[in-house]
Amino acid sequence: MTNERDRGPISATAGDDEGRFDVALRPTTLGEYVGQKKHVDNLRVFIEAARRRGEALDHVLFCGPPGLGKTTLAHIIAAELGVAIHSSSGPAIEHKGALAALLTKVGPREVLFIDEIHRLTPIVEENLYPAIEDFEMDIIAGDGPHAASYKLPLNPFTLVGATTRTGLLTSPLLSRFGVSIRLDYYPPEDLEKIVIRSAGLLRIAVDPEGAMEIARRARGTPRIANRLLRRVRDFAEVEGDGRVDVAAARHALERLEVDGAGFDDMDRKILLTIIEKFGGGPVGIETISAAVSEPRDTLEDVYEPFLLQNGFLQRTPRGRVATRRAYEHLGLPFDGGSQGRLF
Repeated sequence: MTNERDRGPISATAGDDEGRFDVALRPTTLGEYVGQKKHVDNLRVFIEAARRRGEALDHVLFCGPPGLGKTTLAHIIAAELGVAIHSSSGPAIEHKGALAALLTKVGPREVLFIDEIHRLTPIVEENLYPAIEDFEMDIIAGDGPHAASYKLPLNPFTLVGATTRTGLLTSPLLSRFGVSIRLDYYPPEDLEKIVIRSAGLLRIAVDPEGAMEIARRARGTPRIANRLLRRVRDFAEVEGDGRVDVAAARHALERLEVDGAGFDDMDRKILLTIIEKFGGGPVGIETISAAVSEPRDTLEDVYEPFLLQNGFLQRTPRGRVATRRAYEHLGLPFDGGSQGRLF
């Protein structure tokens, strides 16, 4: 099993893309994983119990906004179990044949990870049920009166699903997961540890105050914290002495237009659109999507969760409403209006 010391520093040469960095910075064991302590402690118990019994771990569902570590935890589960992981995504499994090809490759007690599992087609989902419940798959051979049904036995395996949209999962699929974990946004203290760890792997000199400044503006999301660290490093190397201290971090983040609350340009655009064009709301998500030229799914998966959980946006039966806190953050006068009845 690989750990941090075995991997050594990560090369930070120009041309490395975001995906390669994200993979390289991922922890590989539960001991390396920072944050989500309650869930990590529970997973440690479930994994150890499965190992002692020599059984496949019960099926696991991770849900929550993007960038919180769902894929990372899926790979850690496989590493802790000492088995291989097979990865795919809901949209990639287009038909029953693709599902069968994937399932027959999975060995005993191995992990099958399906990202965006809420995007499985109904037919594929129906065929997945017997696979995860009875470890077999129904195969139809022939046509018409000569058709015959066969049971294709499968190795006992662990399905790990990840979704940003739990509400789109059907009840039958949801009920087949023995472990369901909702990942929460990380506090700045945990993100500071993640930034310092990533800085060590990338050979970036960072002060604790500089790491905390990045952590506070990372929207509670490790993926964003690592991305901001790399961009702050660029400014520190070109316009500073290469060290990421609090002054260098603030300078870089201001240049990136990431404010003290972690808002980027799109966050401010969403709130300003609701406030200035629609009187603070309520306004429908489709209308907001058209006004800011951003797909509805992106608004609901990426931007809304952070704004809602931090009290900048309110979701009502009639639409989205900007809160008093949003007005104050943007430096705009709050006059109540249609929201006076809500706050």
